[in-house]
Amino acid sequence: MTEASDHTDEASGADLGQALRALRRRADLSQRQLAEKSGAPQSTLARIESGRALDPRFRTVERLVQAAGGTLAIGVPPTISGVTEPAPVPHDDMRDEAGRRYPAHLDVWPVHEPRDWPGAWWAEWYRLPPERYPLPLPPAAYELNRRYRDNRRWAAEVRRTAQVRRVISSDLPATCWRYVAELPDGTLAGELRAHERSPFLEYGEWHPDMPEREVVLDGVLVDARYRRLGLGRRLVTALLTAMREAGIDDAAAIAEGSGTDLLLACGFEIEARRPTALRLGHPGKRCFS
Repeated sequence: MTEASDHTDEASGADLGQALRALRRRADLSQRQLAEKSGAPQSTLARIESGRALDPRFRTVERLVQAAGGTLAIGVPPTISGVTEPAPVPHDDMRDEAGRRYPAHLDVWPVHEPRDWPGAWWAEWYRLPPERYPLPLPPAAYELNRRYRDNRRWAAEVRRTAQVRRVISSDLPATCWRYVAELPDGTLAGELRAHERSPFLEYGEWHPDMPEREVVLDGVLVDARYRRLGLGRRLVTALLTAMREAGIDDAAAIAEGSGTDLLLACGFEIEARRPTALRLGHPGKRCFS
């Protein structure tokens, strides 16, 4: 599903074509959809985007830009062909086997192995050796389902804009280590809490092979909407970085399931296979939470 656009650009039309492709990507519109929405022929749009339309009619360009949600500026030096703030197309330099651009409104990525190609997943033939692949691998892949595209771009935006910081407050004791992952609007996406302890105070004695200070990880919690985006790992990494800066090399934690996988990925090692389960109340009463 490559677009009907030539892969050679003339300098006079390259900027306008780039801007239209960027606007289409932001609006998530294919060439056919933008042509229908603007009333301009798709062939005209293809020529403009490829740079082959050296002197397109102003009214045609205006209709295309407005249909894609952009604006034209006249009498001021524009950044790109009069279109304000176009988002670049990440895969604009990629071409298919026929030398054509891939659709600007899609997310295109190169295929190096079957795992990079969604078409290989449903049949699980990515598990086969290369000589038994039912089909040759395409040079690139993209997602046609708009809901999947929207989720992918939303996830990429969260990863890009989320900030991790340590919370320091007079209400927190000096031994408290608290980190939060926040979105630009202040939404709390995740939180880590830990505390510092002295083995000497805990055990009543100290041996040379024991650390003088260590941090106990109390918990890492990421909002269900923002899981599997790497925020938990960023929170743990921020804690470990601050620990090393403070001269603390030891940390302890109890985890299970995905929490264990997270800490292992951050450099923790398994010390005991089973955490101890404690309960307060009647021995035969089951507690639900």
